[in-house]
Amino acid sequence: MPTLPPHEHRDVAESFGSTAEQYDRARPDYPTDMINRIVDAATPGLRLLDVGIGTGIAARQYRAAGCTVLGVEPDERMAELARAGGTEVEVARFEEWETGGRVFDAVVAAQAWHWIDPSAGAVKAAEVLRPGSRLTVLWNVFQPPPEVAGVLADAFRRFGPEAPAFFDRPAIDLYRSMAGTAGEGMAATGAFHAPEEWRESWDRDYTRAGLLEMLPTTGGMTRLPAATRTAILDDLATRITDFTVRFTTVAVSARRR
Repeated sequence: MPTLPPHEHRDVAESFGSTAEQYDRARPDYPTDMINRIVDAATPGLRLLDVGIGTGIAARQYRAAGCTVLGVEPDERMAELARAGGTEVEVARFEEWETGGRVFDAVVAAQAWHWIDPSAGAVKAAEVLRPGSRLTVLWNVFQPPPEVAGVLADAFRRFGPEAPAFFDRPAIDLYRSMAGTAGEGMAATGAFHAPEEWRESWDRDYTRAGLLEMLPTTGGMTRLPAATRTAILDDLATRITDFTVRFTTVAVSARRR
């Protein structure tokens, strides 16, 4: 059977609020150079719309860089944490969000654009962007060393075969596909110049405890039965030691005509 694109898995897309506080603790932020590049490209001011703001991880970085941020988020539980961090958030699916005639100097989405219809989302972004400003969507790609990826894949196969097989192939392949889809959606509107891809690689050390806290916040686990999640985590707790992850932050950016 054909595999549904991520944005049609609404149950997964709107499940992250079940671990909102854990998500905020465990998920990494974004490279400062990438954040600064996005902020520097905002025009003519620094009013950003953050789509799928989640708990506000990226928004806090944009605000620290001097931006005013409005978030759009479908999950009230995630939005509540973002508001607690000082960011204004409106609860809606972006495709259905009421723009109210507002305009922005940049539209951004961190770790969220694959949950949005790439065509409808790009059209909505074009509607609220000032001419010359940018839509930029980005992801942190988690790339554990091969020996750790092998253990992760084995645990999911044995205890959670119904979960997506995220660790059976290099994660960058999945995100390369999502970035391509995002760029195609931007190009299809006719409202943007040719999309550009930006990348930055960086390392982060993980402890066993840090990994076990992060995994339940991923789409591959949020919808699993509690017993399945526990079995996977218990198995990994006996097989994983501290390690270093090579992250690649992948961004797709297009300037509004």
